[in-house]
Amino acid sequence: MAQRRQEIEAFVRHLVGEVEAAEAAGMTAPEAIADHFNAKGVTTRKGRRWTGATMAKFLTSPGANRYRSDEKAGPTVKKGGNPDKPSKVLDKAHLRRISAITIGHYDRVAEDYWDGTREHDVSQNYAAFLSAIEGNHPFSILDLGCGPGRDLQHFRSLGHDVTGLDGSREFVTMARSYSGCDVLHQDFLAMVLPESHFDGVFANASLFHVPSQELPRVLLKLSTTLKSRGVLFCSNPRGNNEERLCDDRYSCFLDLDTWRHYVNAAGFIEVQHYFRPPGLPCNQQPWLATVWRIG
Repeated sequence: MAQRRQEIEAFVRHLVGEVEAAEAAGMTAPEAIADHFNAKGVTTRKGRRWTGATMAKFLTSPGANRYRSDEKAGPTVKKGGNPDKPSKVLDKAHLRRISAITIGHYDRVAEDYWDGTREHDVSQNYAAFLSAIEGNHPFSILDLGCGPGRDLQHFRSLGHDVTGLDGSREFVTMARSYSGCDVLHQDFLAMVLPESHFDGVFANASLFHVPSQELPRVLLKLSTTLKSRGVLFCSNPRGNNEERLCDDRYSCFLDLDTWRHYVNAAGFIEVQHYFRPPGLPCNQQPWLATVWRIG
């Protein structure tokens, strides 16, 4: 019996190590990690392939949590709960630490991140965002969490007036050089933005780093920087309303209903939503893309 328990514990430790390696590579949703495991030939203890459901069950199991450090634990957002009352309040010092750790991660991996995302096809997101903006272009656009500047360069190539914003100093330097655009070096939790200035805000794979308790304030900041009937695009990894600091990045994994609750509360009206990547079954689409307009 003791030997069997040791074998199980060793197997769980191995799986946790594989999970954390996948998360470090940018895979955050259970479906994405399951696909990664299947591609590597990492099976369940019974030798079966992983699904999003079985991976989600493993990630929340006591055994998996036992072999993660306390630093990786995080609060759970109640489904459909009041966005002004998160289940666990983070004080200002903790928020500053979360930002510093997350931004520091991207500073350290900036070049590798650029190499890994430069050729990503996000044309579906570009089209959904630009088609929702009313009026004649060129549009005034804020690329929130612009990273090394891939999307900045694309929008500028179409003739739009684009401004980038990122908390990573390395990304800001890279984005300015690559796109030729003005790029603001600002933390998402301490943004200073002009009022009624932008036709659209493009937040591709960025807002999920904002702790849920701060989302109402950040989303309100974005609503006030948009012009009347301005458009907000967001793409975030979806999940079961959990958030945590994991592998030097703070991340929120919200489901559609909870995400809607936050954004509606900030005065936005939903235009459309879809899951990515396109052309796959829903359980293999870990990204939730949403388009919103100021009401």
